[in-house]
Amino acid sequence: MPVNRQVLEKYIEQYLSVSRFRDYCPNGLQVEGREPVARLATAVTASLAAIELAIEAGADALLVHHGFFWKGESQSIVRTKKARIAALLAADLNLFAYHLPLDAHPEVGNNATLGQLMGVTADTFFGDQMLGAVGTFNVPVTVRQLANRLESATGRTPLILGPAERELRRIGWCTGGAQSFFHEAATLDIDCFVSGESSEFVTHLAAESGVTYLAAGHHATERGGVRALGDHLADRFGLDVIHLEVPNPV
Repeated sequence: MPVNRQVLEKYIEQYLSVSRFRDYCPNGLQVEGREPVARLATAVTASLAAIELAIEAGADALLVHHGFFWKGESQSIVRTKKARIAALLAADLNLFAYHLPLDAHPEVGNNATLGQLMGVTADTFFGDQMLGAVGTFNVPVTVRQLANRLESATGRTPLILGPAERELRRIGWCTGGAQSFFHEAATLDIDCFVSGESSEFVTHLAAESGVTYLAAGHHATERGGVRALGDHLADRFGLDVIHLEVPNPV
């Protein structure tokens, strides 16, 4: 069932509480396309590959977590950015992007959906804009068991840093490139911190703090949010929603 583009954007804005976040990019409609939206494609990133797949699928709009116009990047529309935007405009395809609001949503957010995959629900939040989550397993698991859960759910083998042979009771997590959150997370009463990426300092901090760190992949840990939001919009508006998977090993 087609829905008015403005109605769709307004609903998502309210549902994700977009206005409460200070973000590094605009959230909402980033590139305007055709007015009615009947078929919605979702993807993690607005890469040229995802845009071309959305066009091939006959989508009216593409909804992503990683869109365009990031703070600090060049404002010039050249090279790869030109190719992506040109493809959207030529196809009259709408591009919606939601970054931090999609990370944080308690139901369809990246952190919430990753928690579901791990078998834990957040009861405490920390870090910049309270994006980091902390929760307790109903039944403790070992590091290897948690790593196996993540690998089974995402298809990505997590990198384990720090103590690898231990039981985990309470863990913290934040999807994507949230390794900087580990500085604060390591001071909390947790046994493990899970994110998407790792940096050089993480190896030493995990060893010295005794808090295990699992890097499960930026792309892999952020597939859940757009898929869950797409499913929600399908139920809410009767949209035909498809998810586009563009593999990314990072």
